Amino acid sequence: MFPIIPANSVVEEAGNQEGIFGFGVSPRTAITNLVSNAGVVSSDVAGVATPRNNNTACEYGGDKGIFGFGEGPLSATTNLVSNAGVVASDTAGVGTARWGIAACEYGGDKGIFGYGRNNGSDVSITNLVSNAGVVSSDVAGVGTARRTPAACEYGGDKGIFGFGYTGTRLSITNLVSNAGVVASDQAATTGTGRDALAACSYGEDKGIFGFGSDNGAGDFTNLVSNTGVVASDVTGVGTARNPMACEYGGDKGIFGFGSTGSSYVSITNLVSNAGVVASDQAATTGTGRGYGAACSFN
Repeated sequence: MFPIIPANSVVEEAGNQEGIFGFGVSPRTAITNLVSNAGVVSSDVAGVATPRNNNTACEYGGDKGIFGFGEGPLSATTNLVSNAGVVASDTAGVGTARWGIAACEYGGDKGIFGYGRNNGSDVSITNLVSNAGVVSSDVAGVGTARRTPAACEYGGDKGIFGFGYTGTRLSITNLVSNAGVVASDQAATTGTGRDALAACSYGEDKGIFGFGSDNGAGDFTNLVSNTGVVASDVTGVGTARNPMACEYGGDKGIFGFGSTGSSYVSITNLVSNAGVVASDQAATTGTGRGYGAACSFN
C-alpha cells in the first residue's frame, strides 16, 4: 500500500552519494579527488581545467556539480562535473569575475554563486545556475558585500550564505529561498565571526559551517537547522584550518584538505548524519592544498 502524503507537505530529497574536492593552491592546481559513498577520498585525478584557487562549487541538476570563479588569474570561468565525477574543460565565464566566492544548491536541482571580491572591492552580487548547469548574468546583490564566506543547502530545497570578511570577520547570514532569492542580513550572533571556512549539508535537510579563520585558523563548527537557524559554536574536533567541504553518502558530510597557516594538509573529518564531526583521518592519497572547493554529485 502506498503511503499517504498530506497536501502541501514537503518531501525531502535524499542527497547525493559521492563528492569531489578540486582546485586549490600548493602550488595552484586543478587536480581533483573523488569522495566515495563511504567517505573515502581517492588519489589525485589530473586536472583538465585552468588551475585556480579561492573558487567555489555547488551541486546542480540533482546529480551533477559545477566549479566556478576564482583567481590565478581572476576569473568567472566554470567547469561542469558529470554524474560520474568527470570534470569538463573550461566554460567561458558569465558574470563578474571574482574570488573568495561561495555557492550552494537551491530548489532541489539548481545552484547559486554569491559574494566575493573583484579588483579590490567586495561585492554581494549573485549568479544563478540552472538545472542544466547554465550560469546566469549578475543579479544585484542583497546583504553585506564581503569575501570568503561559505554556503550550504538546508531545509531540503533552500540555501544559506554565512560569515565572511570585509576587513572585519563577520557572523551574519543570508538565507536563499527555493526560488533562489537572497534575503537581507540576519545576525548569526551565536557563531564566532570568521572567514575562509567551509560548509555542507548533512542529515538531508540541515547544514554545518566549520573551521575557518578567526585571527588564526579555527576548528569549531556551527550547525544549521532545517529552518535556517545557526546554532552557537561547537567545540572543535580536528586540525584547525581553512578546508573545503561537501556532502556524501546521501546524508553525511566531509571537511577535507586546507591550510593551517603554516602548511597545506590532506586530512579529512567526516560529519555524521547527526552533525557530529569526527577526529582527523589521513587522506594521504591526495595532495595537501588549501583554498579550493568541493561539491557532491551522483
